[in-house]
Amino acid sequence: MLCFPTTLTTRSINTYKSIPFNFTTKSQTRYQTMHLTPLTPPLYISTNISFFHHTNSPTTFHFSLRQHKQMASLTSLNFLLCIFLAVSIFRFSSARKLTESEPQLKFQYHRGPLLTGKISVNLIWYGNFKPSQKAIVTDFITSLSSPKPLTAQPSVDTWWKATEKYYQTPSPKLALSLGSQILDENYSFGKSLTTDQIVKLASKGPQRNAINVVLTSADVAVEGFCSSRCGTHGSSVGARVNGKRYKFAYIWVGNSETQCPGQCAWPFHQPIYGPQNPALVAPNNDVGVDGMVINVASLLAGTVTNPFGNGYFQGPKEAPLEAASACTGVYGKGAYPGYAGNLLVDPTTGASYNANGVNGRKYLLPALVDPKTSACSTIV
Repeated sequence: MLCFPTTLTTRSINTYKSIPFNFTTKSQTRYQTMHLTPLTPPLYISTNISFFHHTNSPTTFHFSLRQHKQMASLTSLNFLLCIFLAVSIFRFSSARKLTESEPQLKFQYHRGPLLTGKISVNLIWYGNFKPSQKAIVTDFITSLSSPKPLTAQPSVDTWWKATEKYYQTPSPKLALSLGSQILDENYSFGKSLTTDQIVKLASKGPQRNAINVVLTSADVAVEGFCSSRCGTHGSSVGARVNGKRYKFAYIWVGNSETQCPGQCAWPFHQPIYGPQNPALVAPNNDVGVDGMVINVASLLAGTVTNPFGNGYFQGPKEAPLEAASACTGVYGKGAYPGYAGNLLVDPTTGASYNANGVNGRKYLLPALVDPKTSACSTIV
């Protein structure tokens, strides 16, 4: 029996949660999470199944006039048998895949400490940033704890309050505030930085009750930037204070505008792969810095809920998915590969956003995992 090749293509509905690449290293002095936020949507998954008759030697079929009707009947029967065989094998293959697939990973708490109390977010500006670019980021940090009456809804503050669900026991309430700002406009380490140099830059900020955020300008190359990550968060042991050493958390995010906007500033730039839908208009009219805000927001959520590598995450410790990175590419309800979700649109500028900030700012912020349901939760 000869069956012609049949190709069945399926589109995975559940793959709108693209999987970031995460690399984790641990040493005696610091725990560091190499966190990649691939903002491009995931590729579709195709399953190709072919059924065929194969033989090592050629086969010759002989026909006669009297066999026409009989062969027509046999051909019809052969066709029906092929369809039946294809459906049967497909069902068996699908059932086997379902039974053999690994169970869904759970978003879990690993009994480590979370950040609590009053924490200052200190900014280390490395390279050349315009005053307008700095204002976009500082207004975002200020918006994390802004009073509701001063901000239209949905707000950055409302988005950040979702992290309160991660705190199971009574503890000093986490309160973030904008701390000091350090400028390094002379490129003290040059324009090509290693991971160790990022940690040294982070160490320049206050190290007690702090998250030090290193922001590198568009003309600065950083080890792994664009090729394997858009940003980093981790912790390091600071200098001695009154005979005691304190751990401080740090974040690094680079401006991808000229290096890889399709990877680290999606959906404000067309992705480097996957569905090529039109890019959205950036809410603050700066593709690079609006993309940085997305990554800073994602890493801030990961920092407070998994500061030392034993807090909340999904999957193996060597490659964890955290509060925001587990929801990469999801910004509003109805998100799927190549589509960020149902967002708000500014009628004047046409910019897409999902959160309001102080000083009339608008931002696009990632969905966060609800630890109770392990589902991605959006504010619009």
